[in-house]
Amino acid sequence: MNKVTGIGGIFFKCKDVAATKKWYEKHLGLPVDDYGCTFWQADSVKLDEKASQQWSPFKAESTYFEPGEQEFMINYRVADLKSLMEELKQNGVKTVGKIEEFDYGKFGWIVDCDDRKVELWEPANEHLFEK
Repeated sequence: MNKVTGIGGIFFKCKDVAATKKWYEKHLGLPVDDYGCTFWQADSVKLDEKASQQWSPFKAESTYFEPGEQEFMINYRVADLKSLMEELKQNGVKTVGKIEEFDYGKFGWIVDCDDRKVELWEPANEHLFEK
């Protein structure tokens, strides 16, 4: 049987495609093009190390995505979460809660230009996990 091997992309609706691309390019540094943004793992993750992508269903009554009202939440991998969160605050981006730290990484949350809550994740020690 053929099986899923990972997340191939994230596709979502927004109020204004051009404005959303511009916001993500300005605040999160996404190199956008006509289609959006392609993340090439080989550029950011050593090919001999394991890198993770999470797939997690939540209960319909979950409040985890608040204050956003969206049906899903995108989690972006980042480097130096603390500095990024400070920079985003200085640029007027709404932040949600405080940075939380776990053995698998640090998490912070922002609200994008379409009022979606977005999760930012600085992975910790992925190379230590079993390949």
